[in-house]
Amino acid sequence: MRTTWDIFCNVVDNYGDIGIAWRLARGLVNEHGLAVRLWVDDLHVFQRIWPAIDPNAAEQSCEGVTVCAWRAPFAATEPAQVVLEAFGCALPEAFLTAMSAQSPPPVWINLEYLSAEPWVAEHHGLPSPHPRLPLTKHFFFPGYTPDTGGLLAEADLAERRAAFVRAETPAFWRQFGLDTPHPDELRVSLFAYENPALPDLLDAWVADTRPVTCLVPEGRLIPQLADWLAVSSLPAGEVHRRGALRLHVLPFLNQDAYDHLLWACKLNFVRGEDSCVRAQWAARPLVWQAYPQVGNVHWDKVNALLVHYTEWLDRAAARAVTDIWQHWNGIPAADNMAACWAAWRAQQAAIEQHAGAWCDRLRLAGRLTDKLVDFAENKIKCRVFSNP
Repeated sequence: MRTTWDIFCNVVDNYGDIGIAWRLARGLVNEHGLAVRLWVDDLHVFQRIWPAIDPNAAEQSCEGVTVCAWRAPFAATEPAQVVLEAFGCALPEAFLTAMSAQSPPPVWINLEYLSAEPWVAEHHGLPSPHPRLPLTKHFFFPGYTPDTGGLLAEADLAERRAAFVRAETPAFWRQFGLDTPHPDELRVSLFAYENPALPDLLDAWVADTRPVTCLVPEGRLIPQLADWLAVSSLPAGEVHRRGALRLHVLPFLNQDAYDHLLWACKLNFVRGEDSCVRAQWAARPLVWQAYPQVGNVHWDKVNALLVHYTEWLDRAAARAVTDIWQHWNGIPAADNMAACWAAWRAQQAAIEQHAGAWCDRLRLAGRLTDKLVDFAENKIKCRVFSNP
């Protein structure tokens, strides 16, 4: 009999939470044969990253996952054997009560946000008893070392990426009206939150001695780009040229199409968690913008990942990567963006070589889906034996 899972996802203000929850649900079904219900409180946002979703359906089946609308009041529902709340989304009170009435109770997991900070391993897997109900929640931390929850990736991701790069990249470019890149052309994807460093980065690309083609999917950055271009609107399909820079606005991309963009480009500017992880698996150089937090707490996350990411780079290349990441995240730095970009360009070959090697090292941390399943199955076995 298949193990049953309930995954709850509260869509906040971006696509990262639902993106991760959807990748996870698909992986649990397709790779582990589990029965998964995915509860989502905003199906309209979900539809943006996966167009097959019907935003008005109370329940639907998609990619083998039962997708349920998370609505208030929450209807009486029998909980699954494993209940996972994504990123502390707070389960409905009625559902918690139903969980506490089961014997044995479900395995309750809170999937935390990814961080490379050293404290993650110490907190991974720790239990937290509910203050009123006979339930225990366990905190599951993704991470970059084997003693964490690992990283989200499909089992066949490397093979699919290699097949795309080998045979499908020209067709991908043609759908956006682009030819295969010239040998000296740098194609960059730009997916970011609003960023005060953006105008200086664009100016650096304008002044580059080699052509830079920047692909920008529709999103939060478009109004700031329009201001820089001094245009009133910037719809998908528009192309603007300034100096060495050619700027293309792309339509909003679903999850699979965004992976293809990351694989096709030679440099990817990414934001948040989901696109950051996908860019690392793309084996391409990246510049990460962490989700901005009060008090600049996110700076610690940026610097912690830099420690891991630059460990195997030589000093000059590590400095170039560190400087542009820090500048892009608003961390005070001595150099301006023009100098950061010039340094990155000077080390481009070494950084590109490192990106492929880094992708191989990521596998040492393990895959998040595998580790989650092992953790939950071990808990289920222990509870069965303790409740004969």
